[in-house]
Amino acid sequence: MEENRKIRLGISIGDLNGIGCEVALKTFEDSRMLDFCTPIFFASNKTISHQMKVLDINIVFNGIPSPDKAIDGKVNIVNVWREIPNIRFGEATEEAGKFAIQSLKAAVAALKEGVIDVLVTAPINKNNIQSDEFKFPGHTDYLAQELGGESLMFMVTDELKVGLLTDHVAVKDVASAIIPRLIRDKVNTIEKSLMMDFGIRRPRIALLGINPHSGDNGVIGKEDDEVLKPVIKEMANNGHLVYGPYSADSFFGSDGYKKFDAILAAYHDQGLIPFKTLSFGKGVNFTAGLDKVRTSPDHGTAYEIAGQGKADHSSFKEAVFTGIAIFKNRTEYKGLTENVLKKQRMKR
Repeated sequence: MEENRKIRLGISIGDLNGIGCEVALKTFEDSRMLDFCTPIFFASNKTISHQMKVLDINIVFNGIPSPDKAIDGKVNIVNVWREIPNIRFGEATEEAGKFAIQSLKAAVAALKEGVIDVLVTAPINKNNIQSDEFKFPGHTDYLAQELGGESLMFMVTDELKVGLLTDHVAVKDVASAIIPRLIRDKVNTIEKSLMMDFGIRRPRIALLGINPHSGDNGVIGKEDDEVLKPVIKEMANNGHLVYGPYSADSFFGSDGYKKFDAILAAYHDQGLIPFKTLSFGKGVNFTAGLDKVRTSPDHGTAYEIAGQGKADHSSFKEAVFTGIAIFKNRTEYKGLTENVLKKQRMKR
């Protein structure tokens, strides 16, 4: 990153028929946000102008041919396409999916090249994005392919952080997907993220059981006893502060989560239902473990209110602030690590 320039924050606009553009534009309608970063929307001038007109949002933006031409202190729009999309708010159309992927691919390319520092993705529809060129169940899987590292879906607020052992996996396949190597990899990824991205020196991590009541000593299922417990014991013996498995039904209601820096849930809904119940509107979806920083709001396309100007942009705004904070934390962590290594070399 060049010195003396602000953090460049790229925004993929998601499904144009949903609330993605609305929450992103509302976030930067407040000009004070430009003190924290330089936003770059990957779309087109005409597309953004149309969205602003329909939603009664007033932003003076700067149209640019490529993200490296972004100007600090302005909302920048990269013209990724020249066509004028047919916007049909509230509908899942093939066309909207096509433009969502064009925006995402252009933003990810800029992220890989280091032209932008942080990526915030607006919500997509997992059905209409599918094509011969894009066969991923969501952002996380695509980013895992495009960016280096071990990806982990990590839902975060200041008070609560929930990661997933398995994310977009059918419930019937969860138990067979959870193997010792996966558990070790996810614990290592979440531990490293807590240290590097959130500044927690010795993170404490809780694992939730796979089966009801963590299997009740094998009565309800053997996976917790035969798969989870041995790995947890092994990692604890190797110095990791990892505990469990805990029965998921009472873990959040009893405030058990407050004793830990992060929770690793066995599957998608086991982690996301309590997270969104406790944190909806404040939560951020962060893809931990990658070489680059990507965040998104904790909600979907919300077709039922699209185009009506009713969308709450709180979660998108939190995604922006979280992405900026993580980028700064990583930069500081990298500097500290390099200084330690330099001192070690000098002692030799």
